[in-house]
Amino acid sequence: MLIQCGALPLTLAILYVMASFRLPADYLTLAVVQGLVAALLTWKLALAAWWRAIQLLFPLALLTTLALQLPPWLFGAGFLLLLGWYWSTFRTQVPYYPSGPAVWDALRQQLPAEGQGGRPLRVIDIGSGLGGLGLYLARVRPEAEITGIELAPLPWLVSWLRARLGRSQARFVRGDYERLDFSQFDVVFAYLSPAAMPGLWRKASAEMQTGSMLVSYEFVIEEMASQSIIRATEAEHPLYIWYF
Repeated sequence: MLIQCGALPLTLAILYVMASFRLPADYLTLAVVQGLVAALLTWKLALAAWWRAIQLLFPLALLTTLALQLPPWLFGAGFLLLLGWYWSTFRTQVPYYPSGPAVWDALRQQLPAEGQGGRPLRVIDIGSGLGGLGLYLARVRPEAEITGIELAPLPWLVSWLRARLGRSQARFVRGDYERLDFSQFDVVFAYLSPAAMPGLWRKASAEMQTGSMLVSYEFVIEEMASQSIIRATEAEHPLYIWYF
């Protein structure tokens, strides 16, 4: 949004010059020029290539939406949907990252036979999204206690409904994993983001018990090298494992 706002004065100056030469200066021209200027600013700021496409097409998409004369409630519904899906991503810097079946099975192969002291194994997926990993582990390891925690309301609701409708033993709770006590779990699985890894390590090193393991898919912890690196497939990112 800041880039679009920054591009607007230059766009208006370009249109003023175009109008002085009797060139077209209608709304379509405005949208095209605005998109080009915003994309140029994005390139100069060295943002990711896909941001250039977004900045280029945003004014045209806005003009098209206005032309369609859509009812206002659609925009409110879209806002609520995105709010429920992403929730506090602006604070946690952890967007929705889904893992896949190959990763789930690779994790399954690393799980201990039982929990500490001979009790049932306790596994938690922090940032559990739609619950795929938890549902899978509950199916292949029915004797284990599988928990998923998710902060965003909509993904949590989907995972909770999937567990209830499928009569899965997996348990999904809505909340912030930073308020959990990691000492309750034998395995903590994380698929977060680079921004979250330093805080995750501080929490894990302070709370996780001897004999437990922390598993991170794709993202490393710079403060401590992992003791094991597992690849689900050649195409997948690694699973990094730390043993306590």
